[in-house]
Amino acid sequence: MQKQISSKKVYEAAIFTMTHDEIELENGMRTDRDVIHHNGGAAILVMKDERILLVSQYRYAVGTQLWELPAGKVEIGETPDVCAMRELEEESGYRCESLALLSEFFTTPGFCSERITVFEAKGVTKAENPRPMDEDEMIDTKWFTLDEIKAMLEHHQLQDAKTIIALQQVLIRETNKLR
Repeated sequence: MQKQISSKKVYEAAIFTMTHDEIELENGMRTDRDVIHHNGGAAILVMKDERILLVSQYRYAVGTQLWELPAGKVEIGETPDVCAMRELEEESGYRCESLALLSEFFTTPGFCSERITVFEAKGVTKAENPRPMDEDEMIDTKWFTLDEIKAMLEHHQLQDAKTIIALQQVLIRETNKLR
């Protein structure tokens, strides 16, 4: 087990903080680690009539438009399931009756604490008066068939990790149902 000797906050932003930590490794050696501390995120897979809802938005950090699951940052004091319900409504205009846990994973555990929790929406309906999108979001939505999703994965047209992981899980599950 690695042990923290010291930690110094070196940067604080709206969605993460960064620390420079001195740690002791299992063999007694001391070394430094820079760590991004992130509150985590939640994503929601919406499947209705064997079609999956994805949202498209421009991602400045990578300089391109991506198709993704509706998702967002877990706010301080918020649980991942509450975040998923909020983001589903804000980004897609849909609501759901309940959520089922689909997956949990760390995005980049070598230097970042961000954990994404992916849920599957159950009992999906269009919201009559949906929450508005964040004012800096310009999001399009589109329903895709399972065959379209499979083709997008095979042709590397999806580049968002949380979306790829969730869609692969669903395709495996749906394929197993046919056996």
